[in-house]
Amino acid sequence: MSAKKIITVFGATGAQGGGVVDTFQSDPKLRDEWVVRAATRDTSKDSAKKLASAGVEVVFADLDDKASLVSAMKGSYAAFGVTNYWERASADVEIQQGRNLADAAKEAGVQHYIWSSLLNIKELSGGELPNVYHFDSKATVAGYIRESEDGFLKQVPPDNNFALAFPVAPNAIVPVFHPADTGKYIKAIVHNRDALPGNRFLGATAYITAAEVLEGFKRVFPEAGKTARYFQMSEQMFRDYLEAKGTPDCIITELYENMKLLETFGYYGGEPLDTTAKLVEDHLTTWEEYARNVAPGFRSCT
Repeated sequence: MSAKKIITVFGATGAQGGGVVDTFQSDPKLRDEWVVRAATRDTSKDSAKKLASAGVEVVFADLDDKASLVSAMKGSYAAFGVTNYWERASADVEIQQGRNLADAAKEAGVQHYIWSSLLNIKELSGGELPNVYHFDSKATVAGYIRESEDGFLKQVPPDNNFALAFPVAPNAIVPVFHPADTGKYIKAIVHNRDALPGNRFLGATAYITAAEVLEGFKRVFPEAGKTARYFQMSEQMFRDYLEAKGTPDCIITELYENMKLLETFGYYGGEPLDTTAKLVEDHLTTWEEYARNVAPGFRSCT
């Protein structure tokens, strides 16, 4: 029997979090598959002690302290995040707490992060109802979480289907490189010093096209990939997207030319990866392995 997964529940002594804990504790199938970890700011209060006595792991977490959130979620497969606007009645506080939770979930390696959100009423009403802050602040956090997804392969409105959007043609060549593989390349270099005097050593698992990036995503996540599509952005769309994220113009230009390099001169000038393939002894991370096991933006796809 496989090991149980951990779900960390924030607000576990409150209404929403408490409901999550109760469901996972009372449902026989969930009990067989999951271990519940209850995160609370005060582990000494009666409600927290009651959870502990029922077999729930109770840990300390303060939404204003990201380090405590990372610690609370360490080792968790899933996490449920919720904030209480009315505790301080401050949109700024709730947004920061929501961002702390999201950032901590990513840092802790949580694979499935669930955020308790509401609609953005200011947008929904076209500005007619601009003061429903306890809705809008949660929606702002939801937007922040989506923007934190990996690169340009993400869910897009209105249908929330996945799209890979690049300002290059789908046949542009992309080198697959995972930073964690760097040690494997250095190992190959030091073991083959005589064969590589002054030579360039290319760090990449393989060359694949932008279209193959999307196809790999579809294979790893067949459900989410059913409606995934490739979209070739115009230069202006690319610039508008990054400008909206606060990226300086000079950086936008640099990133755009970096993307165009993929379909013109080539990331490595078109040089083959034969030397890498021959000299690296260890397994190098493929794009599909990265998507499945590393990329935080895809954790909700599993």
